[in-house]
Amino acid sequence: MLTITRAFRIVVDESTERDGDLVLRGGVVSASRLEASTEALVAGDGDETLDASGCVVTPGLVNAHHHLLQSAFRTLPGTRGVAMRDWLPTMAAAYTRAGVDADLAHAAASVGVAEGLLCGVTTVADHHLTWPVGSDSVAIATATADAARSLGGRLVFVRGSAGDDPQEAAVSAEAIVRALLPRTADGMLQLAVGPAGVHSDSRETFELLSGIAAKYGLRRRTQANEQVDVAIALEKYGKRPIDLLEDWGWLEPGVTLAHLCDVTGDEIRRLAASGITATHAPGCDLPMGWGIAPVAVLRSAGIAVGLGTSGGGSNDAGHLLADARLAMQVAPLVGPPISAREVLGMATAGSAAGLGRPELGTLRPGSAADLCLWDVSGVADAGVADPVAGLLWANPGRRPKHVVVAGRVVVRDYELVNADERELVARLGARIPGVPTR
Repeated sequence: MLTITRAFRIVVDESTERDGDLVLRGGVVSASRLEASTEALVAGDGDETLDASGCVVTPGLVNAHHHLLQSAFRTLPGTRGVAMRDWLPTMAAAYTRAGVDADLAHAAASVGVAEGLLCGVTTVADHHLTWPVGSDSVAIATATADAARSLGGRLVFVRGSAGDDPQEAAVSAEAIVRALLPRTADGMLQLAVGPAGVHSDSRETFELLSGIAAKYGLRRRTQANEQVDVAIALEKYGKRPIDLLEDWGWLEPGVTLAHLCDVTGDEIRRLAASGITATHAPGCDLPMGWGIAPVAVLRSAGIAVGLGTSGGGSNDAGHLLADARLAMQVAPLVGPPISAREVLGMATAGSAAGLGRPELGTLRPGSAADLCLWDVSGVADAGVADPVAGLLWANPGRRPKHVVVAGRVVVRDYELVNADERELVARLGARIPGVPTR
């Protein structure tokens, strides 16, 4: 049993807060406030207590859209302030130089998941899109899953495709699912499939991956309406991406669409009626020049919206809370403002909804015991009248003091419990030519 005691504020969900204690047992939130106080008094020798004095406790953050491999390729020359047509070949050349294999996948994922945990991300969805010809895709997927598990973080591994041969992508996806599905029973690993988008993948790819999702009960994820794919879809098919996705059977429950920067009112109504969920990624969309998704309008239409950082090739940080702050700040440029609590809800329960994981993103009894303790007692929070809103408005570089996943402490006093940061950095640096030695 793990007991969180004397919290200044506990954010149970977007609309519920309290103070006091919280008991975690068997990997779940086990008690009401009264039961927590009683159990804390009779804790046994094998039980642990975390003092949350001066801390706001929130559910663990859920990064609903990332590309962990790109953690090895940040701030590359030629990838900042350029058009997508120039960005893609620059990134591809970097992948070729490094040689994408299981070892690199493990090193990059270790860094990306560790960075996320240190920033409060307890679950990350990795949309893996890079599969060199002849590579061992099962080994790459397994290495990524191993990296997350060794650090204590939850992983959603998405077998993606970015212009891959449709049949080869389907064979690879099914092999990955068969190899890793037995490891998903404890909820630490989840599998999904997802083409990069209609700009890069054919109808056949979408249909074949849909078939695998249906066969194994997987979620489907893709990227849509970043602007660049709108132009390509119109040129190639004479239709917008949403029209194509509807034609190809991808506007239905169980599908999550990332980005959605360039959507019309009619498209929003159709998306809401279809039952899809969405992921907002402002830390990628803004620097890439794609625009800003109309999040408030999407939410008011009834679409569950999560939050993602996207990869290091476009957003050099995996700091989801910082991107939540950005989402809150830019929202009034494209619609009504969004409150700090609403955006925090997007980064927790909203993202979890897109993964089909209602046990994540809240601290209600029975929810997964994933949480963060954010110390709000320092000068960066001095004068803050609302400590929950202050999580986003104040202290942009904020990191959690402690992080718990499945009832286990994985970050303690701002440091990883299960790995040494310096070793993770050194291992990745040894694989990437041209990265300065620290």
